[in-house]
Amino acid sequence: MNKFPKDFLWGASTSAYQFEGAIKQGGKVSSIMDRFDEQPSYPKGITGFKEASDHYNHWKEDVKLMSEMGFKSYRFSISWPRIIKNKEGEINKEGIKFYNDLIDELFKHKIEPIVTMFHFDIPDFIQEIGGVCTNEFTKQFEIYSEVLFKNFGSKIKYWLTINELNMFALAGQIIGVVPSDQKINSWQLMHHLNVAQAKAIVLCRKICPSAKIGPAPNISTVYPDSNKPLDYVAKLNLDMVRNWVYLDIVCRGEYSPIFINGLKKMGLEITITEEEKQILKNSKPDFIAFNYYSTMTVKMPTEESLKNTKKDQQQGLSMPGFGESVKNDKLEKTQFGWEIDPVGFRNTLREVYDRYQLPIMITENGIGARDVLEEDGKIHDNYRIEYYEKHIQQMALAIADGVEMIGYMPWSAIDLVSTHEGISKRYGFVYVNRDEFDLKDMKRYKKDSFYWYKELIKNNGENI
Repeated sequence: MNKFPKDFLWGASTSAYQFEGAIKQGGKVSSIMDRFDEQPSYPKGITGFKEASDHYNHWKEDVKLMSEMGFKSYRFSISWPRIIKNKEGEINKEGIKFYNDLIDELFKHKIEPIVTMFHFDIPDFIQEIGGVCTNEFTKQFEIYSEVLFKNFGSKIKYWLTINELNMFALAGQIIGVVPSDQKINSWQLMHHLNVAQAKAIVLCRKICPSAKIGPAPNISTVYPDSNKPLDYVAKLNLDMVRNWVYLDIVCRGEYSPIFINGLKKMGLEITITEEEKQILKNSKPDFIAFNYYSTMTVKMPTEESLKNTKKDQQQGLSMPGFGESVKNDKLEKTQFGWEIDPVGFRNTLREVYDRYQLPIMITENGIGARDVLEEDGKIHDNYRIEYYEKHIQQMALAIADGVEMIGYMPWSAIDLVSTHEGISKRYGFVYVNRDEFDLKDMKRYKKDSFYWYKELIKNNGENI
């Protein structure tokens, strides 16, 4: 019996703001991510997202490399500020052409395009009218969605709505999608995004009836830190706000009563109109995509323990009286401190499938590391190969358990600029020759993992 389906979509992922660069080419207007590397926490002089990996000017070469690896799919995001010029919805024809050309090139190499509609790069014109924190956002996102579906809908089979919608609520100011000085109700922000997502799903069904569409949150199994009953309460609490509330609303059409009551206890609430309730009830997805990097271990916090300030998408989540993430000393760590939990990947796949019983697509999974380009042009990233081997083995076990899966698109296809650590934290199967302060020649070099993944795809994962 085969470990993976015959038509399994092996591939990898990128995002526009981390990969394309060329922020002043092709009619693109400015976005909040164009300046994310200018914040005080970034070292001065970093070029960051302005040039990124210059995929905008290397896209044919990059697609050829993906084809050489044998990709069956490529998950990428369309840049909203490269498509729409202003709040009036004026279309940038150069942006439409760029993505149509990219999509056609992928088809030429028999690679299925998987499109993320929105991956953090909020146009400045949206920020000027309140950003993701207002009802105006949902109206603007509907305009943008319609443009995407009408211009690319005849070609795209799989659409992803909003990348890591849950991180907008949990770490919005850390990932740069909410200004650091803006006071917000994170859960109302989340609700606006949920409504925008629901409207996009409804619109996709209307304009592209043969396409499939789904969400793409960041999901992690949550472990209690001990066998103390209160730590299990913390596990249930953070499981809900870390994972399930974002999938419950899109898959089941409503928020959990326990979640709503939890907000009330914290003196918070979500304003929901009757019209929004109906939209949310009628926007069930065709599949679930999610990003997985690690699991989370939690305990019930004390006043002293909440003083920890290190926080990003994978660590540092804490809510007084509710739950606090802690380090798991049973797990290995990456060079950048993220925990490695392949068995947790299987656990997460099982939990998501058992809860919603929709096909699953993995749209991010990977290890960031300080890869070294040797004098002979080689990059020996055995740690990446080992990481993928262990996670893919667990994915195969999850499939054997009964989890229905569409494909696996790890992070990332080619080196790109990490949101928090710049180009120093590399994820790709292909090395891009630049560093934080010197763009060099942007030449592409194949890593050892490139050849390993090529062989794995060729054998449909049977040798794993």
